[in-house]
Amino acid sequence: MTKMNDLRTIEFADLTAAVDEARSLLASGYSRQGQWTLGQICRHLVLVQDPSVDGYPRWMSLFAFLRPVMRRWLLPKLLSGDSPTGIRTTSSFTPPASTDDATEVDRFAASVDRLLHYTGDYAAHPAFGRLPRARILEIHSAHAAHHLRFLIPSK
Repeated sequence: MTKMNDLRTIEFADLTAAVDEARSLLASGYSRQGQWTLGQICRHLVLVQDPSVDGYPRWMSLFAFLRPVMRRWLLPKLLSGDSPTGIRTTSSFTPPASTDDATEVDRFAASVDRLLHYTGDYAAHPAFGRLPRARILEIHSAHAAHHLRFLIPSK
């Protein structure tokens, strides 16, 4: 587990800023403070945010009864940049070990563009339930910041 003081403090005004940061890391190079490469982080972000449009796996609704607790406990931590580290994600959201950084940054950018231009209702978030569009986008921006803070740009 990584100590919090080893990580960058970053916050994104929106997902476009997260894409800009991913592109900047790709251009500058980076060192890792965590387990995943830039490509793995971008793949994870795509795997997590695409279901906002496409729908989450049905089995995730089994935990819907926890949503009130998660909205009170985890959501404020995530949005404040204080989300916990070291928590394993489900295998469906785990990126493969080998990814290409440039390819995955492009996929992340395309996923963000799709999410931003989607005009329908977003699917209910598995941990937080049905939320307004702006809150879903805020969650995905904070989630991107949570993961990208583990990468330190090369000088």
